[in-house]
Amino acid sequence: MDIATVIDLGHQALWITVLVSAPLLGVALAVGLFIGIIQAATSVNEATLSFIPKLAALGITLAVVGGWQIATMVEYMRSLFQRIPTLFS
Repeated sequence: MDIATVIDLGHQALWITVLVSAPLLGVALAVGLFIGIIQAATSVNEATLSFIPKLAALGITLAVVGGWQIATMVEYMRSLFQRIPTLFS
């Protein structure tokens, strides 16, 4: 196994990580920002106020994109396992 193969495997792993985590992180960021703006506008400084909307938004997002996330991870792992015999030759 040469250095280019190791770098390619690492690049693919990081890219899959970004793809799978991006929807949840984006929704959490957007909801947190929205709740923060509302709290700043109304002068309500309760730290636990953003927890329930964030949790609900993440649950809905996971229900919508969870199947795609699992399919992406399964396809990546399948391609990785199929690539194992060629790594050491």
